[in-house]
Amino acid sequence: MMMNLSSLLFMSTLIMGTLITISAKSWIIMWIGLEINLLSFIPMMNKNKTPFESESSIKYFMTQAMASMMLLMTILITEMMTLSSEWINMLMLSALFIKMGAPPFHFWFPSVMQGLSWMNCMLLMTWQKIAPMIMMGYQLSVGMFSNFIILMSVVLGAMGGFNQTSIRKLLAYSSISHLGWMITAMLMGTWYWTMYFVMYTMLNIAVVILLNSSTMYYLSQVFSFKMNNNMKFTLFMSMLSLGGLPPFLGFLPKWLIIQNSLGMENKMIIIMIMMTMITLYFYLRMTYSAFTLNNQTSYWLMESKNKSMMYTSMIISLLSIPLITLINLY
Repeated sequence: MMMNLSSLLFMSTLIMGTLITISAKSWIIMWIGLEINLLSFIPMMNKNKTPFESESSIKYFMTQAMASMMLLMTILITEMMTLSSEWINMLMLSALFIKMGAPPFHFWFPSVMQGLSWMNCMLLMTWQKIAPMIMMGYQLSVGMFSNFIILMSVVLGAMGGFNQTSIRKLLAYSSISHLGWMITAMLMGTWYWTMYFVMYTMLNIAVVILLNSSTMYYLSQVFSFKMNNNMKFTLFMSMLSLGGLPPFLGFLPKWLIIQNSLGMENKMIIIMIMMTMITLYFYLRMTYSAFTLNNQTSYWLMESKNKSMMYTSMIISLLSIPLITLINLY
C-alpha cells in the first residue's frame, strides 16, 4: 500500500497524539493527546470513501467523542475537588473503557471493525489501545469494578464469537477477550502488561499481513479460497498462536499470568482459562474445517511472492521456545 503525503501526515499526528498522552504529566495534556489521536485516525478510516468505511468512521467518532466528554468532565471535577472520590474514579475508568471497547461498552467495536480495511483494523486493535491503557494504569486498582470488567471481557469476548462468519468480527471479539487478560496483567505490574501487549501486537501483525495479502474477510473465503498448503499452514499457525494454543508464542504471556495469578490466589483465573478455551475453539474449528474439508491443493507448493510474508509470520508464531528460555533465565 503506497502512502501519500496526507496519509503520512495523519500517521505522524496519530503517533504524536499517543506519545503526548503517554509522556504527559497533566490529565488535560493527556486528554489533548487523545483528541489529536482521534482526529488523525478518522481520515485514515475513511480513506477509500466506501459506505462501510463512512459508517464505521461516524460510529467511531460518536463513541470516542462521548467518551472524551466524560473524561474531560471527570478531569475538571477532579481538579476542582482536589480529592477524587471513588465514583469519580469509576467514571474516569468507564470513559477509558469506552475508548478501548471493553465490556460492557464494547458494542461499537465489532461493527466498526467490520467496515474497515485490514490495516486500519490492525491499528484499531493495537495502537489505538496504548494511550487509554496507559491512562487506565494510573487509576486502576484491585477491586470489584476491575474484576467485573475483566470477567465481562473474557466472557463476552468468548460468547460473542459464536455464529460469526466475518473474520474481522471474530478478531474483534478475540481482542475483547485479550483485553481482559491485559487488564489482569496491568494489575500485576507494568512489565506483565508490556510483555503481553507486545506479543499480542506481533501476533496481530502476523495474522493481518497474511489475511490482507489474501484479501480474506469471511470464513467462507477461507474454506473455498485456492491457497497452497504452505500459505494455509502459516496462516492458521499464526491464528492458533493468537488464540493461545501451546506451544506457540500466544500461550507464553497467558502462561506467565496464570502462574502469577495462582501465586496471588486469584480465583478469577479459572473462569478466564475456561473462556479462553471457548475462544480457542473458534480458531480450531476454522482451521480444522479448512484443512480437512475443503483443501484445494494436494502438493506443498510455494509462491515466491508470499514467501517472505510466510516466513515472517511463521517465525513470529514459533518464538515461544527461545522466549521461554530467556524469561526463565531472567
